[in-house]
Amino acid sequence: MRYVAAYCLLALGGKTPSAKDLKKVLDSVGVDCDSAQAEKVVSELDGKSLEELINEGMGKLGSMPATGGGGGGGGAAAAAAETEAPAAETKEEEPEEESDDDMGFGLFD
Repeated sequence: MRYVAAYCLLALGGKTPSAKDLKKVLDSVGVDCDSAQAEKVVSELDGKSLEELINEGMGKLGSMPATGGGGGGGGAAAAAAETEAPAAETKEEEPEEESDDDMGFGLFD
């Protein structure tokens, strides 16, 4: 994936990427570059329009299932949630104690 990302950055910058260019980009951010993988990406994408490849990929993503598990795990999780829900409803809510640990600052304040 790193090779494709580097290729896209270079192509969006208006350059026709080479394996040497991919290596330069990856080295600049401290990522190891396998020259054989870089050559493969460049040879596979040579002469193709980046915009067409992205549009083709988006079409393929649209046809992928968006549910989790694939093996029925989602149904098991829903069943487990249903069995736990009544127990949560019968439990009385206790008031939360305020803590001075955060000194009034939250992580996303």
